[in-house]
Amino acid sequence: MTTPTPPSAFPDVEAMIVDILEDDSRLSGAIVAVQAPSDFDGTAAAVFVNRRGGAWVGERHVDQPLIELEVYGPTKQAAHVLANDARQAVLAMANHKYGTNLVTEVEEQDGPRWLPDYLYSAANRYVTVMKVYVDVY
Repeated sequence: MTTPTPPSAFPDVEAMIVDILEDDSRLSGAIVAVQAPSDFDGTAAAVFVNRRGGAWVGERHVDQPLIELEVYGPTKQAAHVLANDARQAVLAMANHKYGTNLVTEVEEQDGPRWLPDYLYSAANRYVTVMKVYVDVY
């Protein structure tokens, strides 16, 4: 019997989520990316998507990445509203196919939680961590 191995490359869940957030009209005025643009100062409406770990379940061919959403807004209230909009969009990914991958479940692990940003002193930031179950084909 052979031991199941992870794929040579995991699906790019960050890009998948960026695409989904960019297509959501509630986030149309926000920057949506995997990293901040060079001129970002923390005061613009923005959602940054980053994989923060996760696990591969070989026998099931499932990737379980932990995805962090860093959400910024010009005010604390605006950042909170945007964080909830982004959160709802990611939670709605469950039971949908994206390309050749099926998202079977999305679990919120933490958030949205207020988290001051020491890199951008004027920032209003909320952070959410989601676990996304992706069947890899």
